[in-house]
Parts: sequence; structure tokens; C-alpha cells
Amino acid sequence: MSLPSHEVGFHSPSGSAPGRADERFTPCVRERGREESAAPVSAPLLAAPTDSIPTPEPTSLAPGVTPQVAPVRNWMRWVLGAVALLPGLIAVVQLGRIHPDEVYQSLEPAWWRVHGYGVLAWEWRDGLRNWAVPGVLAGFLKLADLLGITHPRAYRVVVAIPQVALHAWSLWAAYRFAQRRAGTAGGLLSTLLVGLYGPLLVFAGRTMAESISASLLVVAVEALDRRARLARAGLVGGMALGLAVVARYPSAIFVLAALVWLAAARRWRLLAFTCAGGLGVAVALGALDWATWGSPFHSFFAYARFNVFSGKAAAQFGADAPSFYVKPLLTAVPLWAWAAVPVGIAALRQHRALSLPVWCAAVYTGVLLATAHKEERFLYPGLVLGVLAAAPPVAAGLVQLARPAGRWGLAGLALVTSMSAAAFFPSGDLRADQFRAIVAATRGNARGLLIVNEGLWGSGGFFYLGKQIPWLTCDWPHDGAFQRALRDRTFNRAVTFEDRALAELQAGGFQIVRKVGRETILSRE
Repeated sequence: MSLPSHEVGFHSPSGSAPGRADERFTPCVRERGREESAAPVSAPLLAAPTDSIPTPEPTSLAPGVTPQVAPVRNWMRWVLGAVALLPGLIAVVQLGRIHPDEVYQSLEPAWWRVHGYGVLAWEWRDGLRNWAVPGVLAGFLKLADLLGITHPRAYRVVVAIPQVALHAWSLWAAYRFAQRRAGTAGGLLSTLLVGLYGPLLVFAGRTMAESISASLLVVAVEALDRRARLARAGLVGGMALGLAVVARYPSAIFVLAALVWLAAARRWRLLAFTCAGGLGVAVALGALDWATWGSPFHSFFAYARFNVFSGKAAAQFGADAPSFYVKPLLTAVPLWAWAAVPVGIAALRQHRALSLPVWCAAVYTGVLLATAHKEERFLYPGLVLGVLAAAPPVAAGLVQLARPAGRWGLAGLALVTSMSAAAFFPSGDLRADQFRAIVAATRGNARGLLIVNEGLWGSGGFFYLGKQIPWLTCDWPHDGAFQRALRDRTFNRAVTFEDRALAELQAGGFQIVRKVGRETILSRE
């Protein structure tokens, strides 16, 4: 966890230092003044939903039919609701972050919007991000403030509400997608395989652009998979695709892939309404950027210039060969998903076609392999769509087993392997114990905080401090930030990772208060 030291104070915009090429963030604290289409539905390399015989989804009980379906469906909804809560629950109990963007591209800008101070990353200075996601989070953060909720853990729960709702919507979409292919029981098992997929449990409750975008992509894929009410399906699918791009601009790759799939499948009516839904979101994004950055689509164009056309992303953050993704892909794909490969190959030979989620995931992964700058987290949206496509045939095969023992045993094994993928992906340290220690250390009469063996990248920002106090980060006792904190009695709290500089802290008057995992909390008065 040795990282460059950073100092965070209360600076005016004019005093903010320019971002350096070797830093990911510039620490600047600013003060703020019905009918089905009759068109053909299959085409080479692309598959429409009719490639498999759909199972009708009951909407009401017919006369004379024993009402046994409704209780089952209600029970299923309770199960799916409980599964939908898991990622958000894990995120707020565990804390930590997958990547600095989880804090500094969403939570911290939201905090700045509500309270008028905070650490703004360089992207927010140069306008590479739009304010849609931080704006929504800021609304819920403001609600928590109005309700008098001031503890970081408590208002983190409030901020999680919209993401939990979005994830629940995506799981319901996953069920509808699977139920058409595997029936009711198979659809439920398929949704459990997706909802309990390890990386999804880790990511889906996190305020990462990849997490939010992936949930919206699942909603979009299910909508574009429908065979009835095409106008509504297209509008929902187009809006979901558009919002996925608003949350994360690289998701435009999925949009282009989906539009190509619809065109090749000659689903013109659905394609038209999809474009209409997406256009509405694009207009809203242009208006948002105009209001916040001064010109329509400012953030999108700035993002594209930096990350796509200039080569600056690879120069500043590094470039890797395509082999970089081999290990993450192999470890992130659950064992049961490989069982769907023969089924997919057989379908490809029979229909010469790919389903929409497989097609989108394949195109997206191909672009990632060809892109110079690579990060493990970039794989997540493609992995979710791949698992969404693989789950229905596997679940259908399991529920059709004649012996209940084999059926339940293999289903349980598949669910275990699905969850176990979290042990390998993501592979980085979530710093969960550090965030919990920071929250604990800054309660009460904390006037200033020193974080040892960490840099600004790994810290939780003002969002997890929950108050306007000075704080410093450093790596070693000889760092200037460390020496300043020892001299200035304003800094009366310290958190150190793996007891680094513990003796020097105690010599400076700090005393150990408690341990939180690998972190030690110290205090002095």
C-alpha cells in the first residue's frame, strides 16, 4: 500500500495545483458559491429470441384454473428481492472501494455538491465527466442531511437506495429473459446464478460506473429481447442503453453492437423505437452538460479526446498486451458457465446466429483487447452479459434432470461456483478495514486526521470523514505530511496500516485506541 503522499487541505480554486501526468488525481478542494413485427427475425451471426421456443409468461389466471401459480410467483419475487439486496448490503457493511473512481467520480463529487467542499479529481476540473450520477447521489445525500443523518455509514445506506432499486430492476429483467428460455423454474434458477455471481455481488452495490452501466445493460438486453409491445420494448431498451452510456461512456460500444444486431435481424420497428428512446436520453445529456459545463456534450467530447483520439490515457496510465485479460477472464467466469459453451456452439451451427447478450459481450471484449490501456474492472459489464446468456441453458438442463437429488445437488454446486468467483475477481485490495477505521477514528471530537501508509488514491475523501476537518496522507515517518501532523496538535487522530510508523506516532503523543483489521487507530489530546 505504498503510495505517493498527498496533502488535503481547504484550498480555493485559484490555489489548486495543476494535475501532473504521473498522478491519477489532483487534490483540489474547492469552495462553491403491440403487435409483433412481421419482419424476418434471423440473420447470419445474430440470433433473435425465436431461436428457442419461448415459454409464455402468465399474466392472469384463466377461468376454471386452480390458483396455484400466484403464490409461487409471489414467493419467487421475495427471493429475487432478497438477492437484489445483497450487493448493496455487502457494500455498506464492508465499505472500502474497488477502485478510486468509486469515491472520487461519484461519492466525493456528490458530497461537494451538497456541502460545498471536497476533493475533486482532475476529470472534474477538465470536464471529462457528466454530473448525472453524482447529481442523483447528491439528491439522496441531501435528503439524509435534511433528516439529520450525519454518520458516514448511515448516509451511505441512504445513497445506496437508487442503486439497490436499479439492481433489483436488472434482476427482474434477468428473470424475464431467462424465463422465456428455461420456463418458470429454470428462470428462477438462472436468475439466482446471475444474482449470486461473485463479481456481481462485489460490484453491483458499488458506486462504480461499470456497476451502474452493467445493470442498465441487462435491462436493455431484456427489453430488446421481447417479441410483443415492440414500441414499449424499444423505448425502454433505448433509454436503458442511453443511460448506460451516460453512466459510463465506453458503454457506447454496447449500444453500437445492439443496433447492429437489431438491423441484421431486420427488426426495424424495434430498432426505430430503440433509437427514439436513446435519442431522448442523448438530448437530456446534452442539456445537462450545457447547464454544468457550458456546452452540449462537453463531457462526452472531452472524454473521447483524452481516452480515444489523443492516446493520453495509455501514456498516462499505462498500456498492456491483450494477454493482460487472460487471467481475469479465466478466473471470473464461473465453472458452470463453461457448460453452456457446447450449447452455444450447437446453436451457432444450427442457426448460424448469436444471441444479443453474447454478441454484445463479444464485441465489447474484442474492443477491450484492442485498446492499449487495460484495467481488470473494464471487463465487468461484458462478464455480466456473458453470464446472463449462459445461465438459461444451464438452468434448463438442471431442472430437467429426472432425479431430484441430482437436480438439487448440481444446482447447489453451480450456485457455489457462481459465488466463489468473487475470490478471484476483482483481485485488488478493497481497503475495507481502512475505510471502517477512518470512519471510526473521525467520530467524536476528531479535529484532524493523519492516514499512514496510504495516499489520496486509497483514502475515502471527505465523504467517509463526514466533517470538514484537515487530513493528511503519507507513506513514511520522514514524509513532510507526517512531520507536519506531529507538530500540529490539530491532528489528534491517526490511522496506520499494518502498524507502519507506530513507534514514531507514539513518540509524538498518540496512543493506540483500537484495531480494525490490519489498521490501528490512534488518538491524542
